[in-house]
Amino acid sequence: MEIRELRYFLAVAREENITRAAQSLHIAQPSLSKQLMELEKKLDKQLLIRGKKKITLTEEGAILRKRAEEIVELVEKTEHEISYDFEELSGDIYIGGSASETILSVAADLRREYPGVRFHFYSGDAQDVSERLNHGSLDFAVMLEPVDNIKYEFVSLPDCSQWGVLMNKSDALAAKKALTNEDIKSIPLIMHQRIGLQNEIAHWAGTSTESLNIAATYNVVHGSPIPFVKHGLGYFLTARYLLAPELDTDVCFLPLEPELPTRLALVWKKHAVFSKVAEAFYGRICNR
Repeated sequence: MEIRELRYFLAVAREENITRAAQSLHIAQPSLSKQLMELEKKLDKQLLIRGKKKITLTEEGAILRKRAEEIVELVEKTEHEISYDFEELSGDIYIGGSASETILSVAADLRREYPGVRFHFYSGDAQDVSERLNHGSLDFAVMLEPVDNIKYEFVSLPDCSQWGVLMNKSDALAAKKALTNEDIKSIPLIMHQRIGLQNEIAHWAGTSTESLNIAATYNVVHGSPIPFVKHGLGYFLTARYLLAPELDTDVCFLPLEPELPTRLALVWKKHAVFSKVAEAFYGRICNR
């Protein structure tokens, strides 16, 4: 497959219409239709369902769309890195995960000195971020320690937070200053679906993951997790840094006791080749 073919396919997937896609690409409609048919023939798969009102993707087409977006993004990223004039530091840095205070502070400092530097932050679950890091569409990711040091290199960040539980203030447990392992074993929990994290919490509580009362799991929470708590689904287990500094007056955050600290790390793929601007960012992180 050629990059041109993938761009053509993505335009049709986006517009859901051959005519509009051809107009956006500035090519003739018959030429675009021919290119798409040749792509389907090359892959020996039907990628598009050509309806009367719009075009939709087949299951194979949806798979190709996801991979094509990653491939085109990586190609464009590489083209930009090669074309920049590095006498004046400029370029793009792609970071996945939750941006910590250290990441944002270093990013702001770098941009003040070099306005040509641009940062792109990508949010997603751990699997999605890891996949993009592996494919090279992300330069770095911010992850919770421990980090898989077989696949990745990393540097620990000074950002530190505490694990605890978000709950309703009207709850009887809210009168306590902290929650113990016995408390955690007795309440319905809402927690991240990451198995490693669930195991860490279970180990801290002195029990097995299967013995925890997990009412719900999530991969990414868009917006505040407070509605989960207010509706009585369970107690939301989270790190304090992931919550807003000022909480809703109806809820409170109680840390775990004994403390269970969490550390963040800046992570990159092993044997990755940094662009000059990514290398400059990495150097400043290490000097913090």
